[in-house]
Amino acid sequence: MKRLFTAVCLLGTVALTACGGGKEDGQPEKQAKQVKEAPEPFTMTIYAAGVKPEEFDSRFRKALESKFPHVTFKFRTSGKGSSIQELVAQGDIPDLIRTDIPSLKTSYIDLGLAYDLREQLNVHNYSTSRFNPVFVQEIVDVVKTGELYGLPVPPYFPQVLYYNKDLFDKFGQPYLKDGMRWDEVYELAKKLTRVDGDRIYRGFSAGTIALLRDNPYSQPILDPKTDRLANPDVWKTLFENLKRFYDIPNNTIAKTAVEEGAVFGQGRVAMQVNQYSIYVNLPPELNWDIVSAPAMDGAPKLMPQRGPAYWSITKQSKYKSEAFQAIMTMLSEEVQMQDSRGGIPTTLASKEIAANLGKDHPVYSKKNTGAVNYYAPIPPTAKREAGLADVPLGTQQNLVANTFQKVATGEMDINTALNDISEKLRKEVEKEKSK
Repeated sequence: MKRLFTAVCLLGTVALTACGGGKEDGQPEKQAKQVKEAPEPFTMTIYAAGVKPEEFDSRFRKALESKFPHVTFKFRTSGKGSSIQELVAQGDIPDLIRTDIPSLKTSYIDLGLAYDLREQLNVHNYSTSRFNPVFVQEIVDVVKTGELYGLPVPPYFPQVLYYNKDLFDKFGQPYLKDGMRWDEVYELAKKLTRVDGDRIYRGFSAGTIALLRDNPYSQPILDPKTDRLANPDVWKTLFENLKRFYDIPNNTIAKTAVEEGAVFGQGRVAMQVNQYSIYVNLPPELNWDIVSAPAMDGAPKLMPQRGPAYWSITKQSKYKSEAFQAIMTMLSEEVQMQDSRGGIPTTLASKEIAANLGKDHPVYSKKNTGAVNYYAPIPPTAKREAGLADVPLGTQQNLVANTFQKVATGEMDINTALNDISEKLRKEVEKEKSK
């Protein structure tokens, strides 16, 4: 009878329950329940220089706290006494840091924070193919030894052509369209540069710092291999193309490169090539729109752009796996769709997300945001070869823009200007070598 009883009890869960209290070979029946322990709570610190806490909260906090209820996310940004250099000196090192290409070396690698994300890619079976490849390429190129120190976080800043619709109406010109060339823009600039009574209306302006740095050839300033200006012939073409606009009578460039980038918002400039950005504060009364950046003969039909920032993990973090999962959440399709609909261009390769750019933004929902994605982003500029002294990008871009300023005002001819840039770059490299 004992054998029969045992056999019946083994028929299934229902029978086993009905036999309650049964014993086999005198041993109590063990329950098969497994209780999943709740993860231990901890605090993860995220540092992003220049990002307001309100922006971090609106873009990322809800998604993070929903996904990781056991984690307290402490956000820090730059300010007095809280630069990343000061935090590192105090031993107060964050788990996650938002890096960018110009400061990757000085504010991440040289501070001893660098951590290769390839380990986490393998652990979490995460593919970088979901991103636009040019953004991943740039952070790999800047290191040159194979490490991946970050994943691209929006926004990036593509070049577009802004135009003042009221001035086009005033002077009887049809509105701009995507896919225009520089020569077409030049002819329009001549027509739209007018003197009306005591007012001068300029046909064209440019954010010269961004335009020259993020140029249609993706041409670097400092040569990747030698201590001089890279490819002066290409730079001559870029200078000549831009200078002709400032040779138009009454289309005089502003006193400084910074002022030139700001004149469009004053309402007396018909067109301006500059970066697309929801952080640009144009007056609400300005009746403007955008089209794709003009294409240049001989240059690739791609969109010049200033690349994104990157989410990076510090090697000192005790929570590297959790930090990578936080990055996965902040760069997810859901979060990037929210970003895109809010007017922030995506770093993902998703055409659907790109197509939703600005749909929920109070201003950009009424603009031609398709201009941003009319051309694919151009590959990043070539970086200095490993082992060579480099010059901070900020120094390079200001040198080029300020020298062009002298060309545009007639203080210096183009050949002299390019030679001057090359010599000053050489001196800057020597300074870096002596550090």
